[in-house]
Amino acid sequence: MAKLISSLAMSGDGSAPTAPSLSLPRPPPHVELIWSPAMDPARPECPFQYLIETLNDNPEKKFYNIAKLGGTKYDILPYSIRVLLETAVRNCDGFLVKKEDAMNILDWKTKQNNVEVPFYPARVLLQDFTGIPAMVDFAAMREAVKNLGGDPMKVHPACPTDLTVDHSLQIDFSKCAIQNAPNPGGGDLQRPLAKISPHKAQPRKVPCRGQTGCKGPCDAGESSRNSGKFSAQIENTPILCPFHLQPVPEPETVLKNQEVEFGRNRERLQFFKWGSKVFRNVAVIPPGTGMAHQMNLEYLSRVVFEIKDFLYPDSVVGTDSHTTMVNGLGILGWGVGGIETEAVMLGMPVALTLPEVVGCELTGLASPLATSIDVVLSITKQLRQAGVAGKFVEFFGTGVSQLSVADRTTIANMCPEYGAILSFFPVDNVTLKHLQHTGFDKAKLESMEAYLKAVKLFRNNQISSEEPEYTQIIQIDLSSITPYVSGPKRPQDRVAITNMKSDFQACLNEKIGFKGFQIATEKQNDIVPVEYEGNEYRLSHGSVVIAAVISCTNNCNPSVMLAAGLLARKAVEAGLMVKPYIRTSLSPGSGMVTHYLSSSGVLPYLSKLGFEVVGYGCSTCVGNTAPLPEAIRNAIKQGDLVACGVLSGNKNFEGRLCDCVRANYLASPPLVVAYAIAGTVNIDFQTEPLGIDPNGKNIYLHDVWPTREELQQVEEEYVISSMFKELKEKMEKGNKRWNFLEAPESVLFPWDLKSTYIRCPSFFDKLAKEPVSLQPIENAHVLLYLGDSVTTDHISPAGSIARNSAAAKYLTNKGLTPREFNSYGARRGNDAVMTRGTFANIKLLNKFIGKPAPKTVHLPSGQMLDVFEAAELYQKEGIPLIILAGKKYGLGSSRDWTAKGPFLLGVKAVIAESYEKTHKGHLIGIGIAPLQFLPGENANVLGLTGKEQFSVSFPQELFPGITLDIKTNTGKVFSVIASFENNVETTIYKHGGILNYVARRFL
Repeated sequence: MAKLISSLAMSGDGSAPTAPSLSLPRPPPHVELIWSPAMDPARPECPFQYLIETLNDNPEKKFYNIAKLGGTKYDILPYSIRVLLETAVRNCDGFLVKKEDAMNILDWKTKQNNVEVPFYPARVLLQDFTGIPAMVDFAAMREAVKNLGGDPMKVHPACPTDLTVDHSLQIDFSKCAIQNAPNPGGGDLQRPLAKISPHKAQPRKVPCRGQTGCKGPCDAGESSRNSGKFSAQIENTPILCPFHLQPVPEPETVLKNQEVEFGRNRERLQFFKWGSKVFRNVAVIPPGTGMAHQMNLEYLSRVVFEIKDFLYPDSVVGTDSHTTMVNGLGILGWGVGGIETEAVMLGMPVALTLPEVVGCELTGLASPLATSIDVVLSITKQLRQAGVAGKFVEFFGTGVSQLSVADRTTIANMCPEYGAILSFFPVDNVTLKHLQHTGFDKAKLESMEAYLKAVKLFRNNQISSEEPEYTQIIQIDLSSITPYVSGPKRPQDRVAITNMKSDFQACLNEKIGFKGFQIATEKQNDIVPVEYEGNEYRLSHGSVVIAAVISCTNNCNPSVMLAAGLLARKAVEAGLMVKPYIRTSLSPGSGMVTHYLSSSGVLPYLSKLGFEVVGYGCSTCVGNTAPLPEAIRNAIKQGDLVACGVLSGNKNFEGRLCDCVRANYLASPPLVVAYAIAGTVNIDFQTEPLGIDPNGKNIYLHDVWPTREELQQVEEEYVISSMFKELKEKMEKGNKRWNFLEAPESVLFPWDLKSTYIRCPSFFDKLAKEPVSLQPIENAHVLLYLGDSVTTDHISPAGSIARNSAAAKYLTNKGLTPREFNSYGARRGNDAVMTRGTFANIKLLNKFIGKPAPKTVHLPSGQMLDVFEAAELYQKEGIPLIILAGKKYGLGSSRDWTAKGPFLLGVKAVIAESYEKTHKGHLIGIGIAPLQFLPGENANVLGLTGKEQFSVSFPQELFPGITLDIKTNTGKVFSVIASFENNVETTIYKHGGILNYVARRFL
């Protein structure tokens, strides 16, 4: 096996790989040069060579015709399973992928949920927050292999790996003013921050860049804004060259935020650039370009690979849970942890249980008032209720053809919220039309269509008799969907717009829980006056203080973004405004979104309401919102107000946006703008006005809501192929700051012992050439005693670093000031910071403490300490640790630090009632045993207090689902299930985790 992986790590001719260029390390995705021996169709051990055919008798276009493999068996397979089958057939070598695996997939109807199958994705997608641990581990693995006598030059990714730097953006500048003191952090800026003044940027004349035959500088006045039909002239917005209809320099806010981002994250960026130079097949997409799943959709997707005259379906796994977005384009893909991604990068397949496939039949057409986010949330709720966790979902029916690719990708993007592995839309005529508009050439599309039809991966919307068979079918009538928001604490809690006011008032009354805030009746109408910028405002329960149209879920769909812009235009023309204390921001998924908002003329109106482009990347969604004004924070605390945030994202757990904002609602972009104008969520849009115009007339939501006809007209006129062309040109040209960034070129990364950003992790410190026998867990104490629905947000470090946290103490001891702390995401390459930030969420509810706090009790001494401090004390005493938990432990986005952090804290096992599947895989992947109470049992039923000491032994012949006995020091004995699902997981656990397992394969 080591020989096989070593060969995968070399270039196609067996020579040592060459260092890639400094900007984009490989060609654009439609010019493929990547080849691996594992893909060689002529290798003798492949038992399916007889299926190789030429496309249209063209010897330069070959493929495996899997449609001929099983006759009617193949014809009834869901399309997503057909893609799994193709990867197994093409990569079958009798070793990592056996003929039996392919035949099991072909027999999906009878084998689903009963057998484990391998999946070789065509490529890997990383984003910087979760990608940096993978890259750091990769660098550390090189050292480990060298230290044990291996060749570190063999450690290379075996497949195309794209890493987008999109999660580092923080909103330091908004509305052309300094919102938060800029923090240089990891390096010096290219120019002193002191020279950046918070003045409003003035319109300026700048020559077109990269254009030939330009008649002169682009005028920043009315002539550069399409038609001049919009009356308001608003400064500091992206404008178009009147001769080329291409964007001219970005607003000063974006440039300032990018400059601070490069300075703050210099060490991380230098590490990424080192990786792109020394690791074969690694491409780093620099800051300011776009977010991972948006780039995956707009630039990196192939739909069909064509390498060395061989065609096969595009597929991907990524460290971002929203990798699933590309399933809307007919590309099979889903999110995994950084550990699993590393295994794929090293030439190993992803192991999964052959999934059930739920067919979701869509019929009808949504009403004009229902935006794509309404469709998404409605489908989310119905699929969650149907119980699709751990399954594939595949869409079919007459309603599918009514959905654009943008609608489909929005729906697919939300599948982690209803627990499905992925949500798949097979390629059809709508897909091909979209690809034609986004820059695919005619010849590429013709061969793509011919290939997909030949292997029956192309969906014909007209012939319902050809629909595959599914495990179960769910029917959804789109015409029944009405506008909703979700909140105030969880994305699955949907509230109809018509019921919003009554529901919020009910939340004030309810006991503290998933929805309630338990505000005394006599205090529910409290008003707190506050002075801000010389004016007096009145805050109350429901007051909106954060309104963010952010780069997640919705921005891939032009219709909802244009709806927000058109609503803003109508509101501004009606004389409505947003109160200045509300933290408004617009963070698009890519420059393409800015382009069509600008070219359609609506961006100035969004800016006028405070929704100015702050940059490209995750910001508010991951807790990177600038602090609220001090006067507003004080007023909220003074009145104990339930202040609100409204965002067009997909995560709204309590405390995620800001610790003083208790209620957070997910809404479509136009509704985010509407609630910002209203200034409160405690409003009935049907009967109460958004505001009053200068003439004293009430303006209602229906007065400013754009019609479907308006949206379609603007979308047809401005959402055109030139936007994708501009994005691709930007990608290929690279980022000037990135291009000039210096980085080392050594085979091993030169770790800086003084660095607080990049540190060699300790996962390989005890690595031996052979695994040791399984060791018992003896006399373990409980580090945390948790309840139900503990999310990855509760476990994994995210957002800003609190000044009183264990991570802050560590950084302070390293000589950093609070201004230099940066965020946890920026420091994911430092295991010392991340370990201290594990379980540091202020909303963590530990039963030992009895109230939300990132604290626990050190049981031997009875001290209440930070979780890290207690774990550190246990480790000094040589005491192993476990965690007790309830149902659905590990809900939320896929994050490998939810496992790495507890592992480095000394946790040996988790005992829970049930697990989120992906998180359980991460626990196994790092070497933590996932133990599960027997059905009907939990800690409370068994009479456990959590203060006992626990011991458990593992048999050397560990197998999936084995029952183990746990003994306590009180004499109580109870049984648990070792929640391993297959032999691969037990093997990985015996090796002490997948990192050790893979590293040993190089020796």
